[in-house]
Amino acid sequence: MLRLFVIFVLLNNYLYAQRINIALSSNVSYAFVDLKKAFNKKYPKIKIFSSLASSGKHSSLILHGAPYDIFISADMFYPQYLYEKKLALFKPKIYARGSLILFSTKQQNFKKGLSLISNANIKKIALANTKTAPYGKASLSALKKANLFIKNKHKFIYASNISQTITYALSASDLAFIAKASLYSIKLRKYKKDIHWIEVDSSLYPALNQGIILLKRANNNEAAKKFYNFMLEKEAKKILKQYGYNIND
Repeated sequence: MLRLFVIFVLLNNYLYAQRINIALSSNVSYAFVDLKKAFNKKYPKIKIFSSLASSGKHSSLILHGAPYDIFISADMFYPQYLYEKKLALFKPKIYARGSLILFSTKQQNFKKGLSLISNANIKKIALANTKTAPYGKASLSALKKANLFIKNKHKFIYASNISQTITYALSASDLAFIAKASLYSIKLRKYKKDIHWIEVDSSLYPALNQGIILLKRANNNEAAKKFYNFMLEKEAKKILKQYGYNIND
């Protein structure tokens, strides 16, 4: 009986060591498909499971015991917060820097820049949650610095995360603030710069440095440690760059 128990424990530990649970920020979802493929070419036996949500929501779930090994965030605030709560093995590291864009499915006169949102024909503008989603916070910062928030407040519709913001952008709004990386999704690839979107001046919002942490739950998970290291290596950086992220080599 004891022998069977030992075998069960060893087998369970082996299976766990071949599995990674990742809390994934919504804006990284498109690049993550290729990141996962590249990693599994090296380690085909390792199974990767990811859950999409805003960085703030993931942070709250992890704080309350959600069983994640790695947290890939859209900012540094939440990874740093979890590190200070002693839930991470190491200090958070920056894996990429994101960019914010103003997007529309219809052709727009983007020569006016952000002031376009004040036009009478612009009725609804989508942005991610300004409290829990880093790109939502960046959108709010840009609007306030450009003195466009108060007078257009009635136009804003709020999504829970950047992925839902894209859904609104495609079906329920005239304009939307989304991550530049979103343009690499199948649904958005056809849209053109200066016709359907423009980059928001980066001086209008805090740098979107995106952080990754290895959580304490992964202390004995070698597979998770491998993926964490992979995200900081040249191959992953090359993939992220292809998806519109800024990379510090």
